[in-house]
Amino acid sequence: MKILSIILIALLELVPKGPAFLNQLQKRDSILVADQVEYGFVLDTVHAFTVFKMPEFKDADNEAIPIVRGWQLDTTNISLRNMTFTLKGSIILAPFEEGTYNLPDLHILRAAGTQVDTLVFEGVQMEVKSMPVDTSTFVPHDIKAQIRYPLTFSELLPWIGGGLLLAGAVAALVWWLRRRHREKEEEKRREPAHITALRNLDKFRGNKFWAPDKQKGFYSGVTDTLKTYMEARFGVDAPEMTTAELFDALKSEKDITPEDYGDTKELFEIADFVKFAKHSAPDDYNAKVVPVAVRFVTDTYQTALEEEPKEDVL
Repeated sequence: MKILSIILIALLELVPKGPAFLNQLQKRDSILVADQVEYGFVLDTVHAFTVFKMPEFKDADNEAIPIVRGWQLDTTNISLRNMTFTLKGSIILAPFEEGTYNLPDLHILRAAGTQVDTLVFEGVQMEVKSMPVDTSTFVPHDIKAQIRYPLTFSELLPWIGGGLLLAGAVAALVWWLRRRHREKEEEKRREPAHITALRNLDKFRGNKFWAPDKQKGFYSGVTDTLKTYMEARFGVDAPEMTTAELFDALKSEKDITPEDYGDTKELFEIADFVKFAKHSAPDDYNAKVVPVAVRFVTDTYQTALEEEPKEDVL
């Protein structure tokens, strides 16, 4: 087998094809350490169905020039009429040490039909340089922090727009809540005083408010509702008056029956004992509190309706 291989190699024809090319990928006036360079060959007028075998390119000069990319073949100038093209083959090297390097010749095995030969592309010389440093004027400096560029208006614009939209939404929500509150207050002002009083008194129905620890809140709620109604109905400053002052002012009101006057005054007096003397009223009286208050509001309201002048009917 070895004899046959030697005979085949001897029969191969060595065809010189000129120098190989060296192309610097980083366009500079010289090759610097760690620059990538393309080393390869260009072969014109290659006929179709020609087979090529690329040489094994080992790292040169003790691995000072490692291979970054292996062989890559490109075809250009394709002629369909003559069935020919231009073949470009190359590898990419990256020198990591400065110096002068003699790149090896490129031996390309070509087989076209029954003809087999070797194309030889002469190696080229590559000079690798490093960046010169003037040690006489060189001054070491500390590592600088990352540069922070000032914000531009176009970068701030989305944040400004978002802030304005958020502020507008909050302002709209506050406006709506205030308007809703005003509407409710206006509804309350437009509502007759006796309707408001009766609705509030209805909230205190039931013996769940009669427990000794809840009676203070129960009697305060009922008497405060009656004071608000008395202020609207009779024009007295009931919320700021004591019980004695209030019923002394109501004594002359002819629209209040003696029964309503006496029962309501008794309610207020017992409420004062509950609120200020820690008195606990009995359940039989607690059951009469809301009905007494409701009767007072209903009787005085009915009297007011009877006193209103009736329109003449034509």
